[in-house]
Amino acid sequence: MAPKPITSPVPDAWYPTLSVFMLSIGLLLTASFFIYEATSSRQNRSLAKELITGAVASVFLGFGSLFLLLASGVYV
Repeated sequence: MAPKPITSPVPDAWYPTLSVFMLSIGLLLTASFFIYEATSSRQNRSLAKELITGAVASVFLGFGSLFLLLASGVYV
């Protein structure tokens, strides 16, 4: 029995679109985080909101960077 080749679960043609989409969402969430930090007073801040916003932005920026590298031919 011959082994099956390893293939990507996402088609190669989608890499540029996914990178732009995910990086855009990540940058918007990062901007939202910074605006929240700059405009809210210290007493009104919520640690849970900060952690959730930061984590979601980090995930989108991480996957967006991965797809950008894959789209440009750097296979990681």
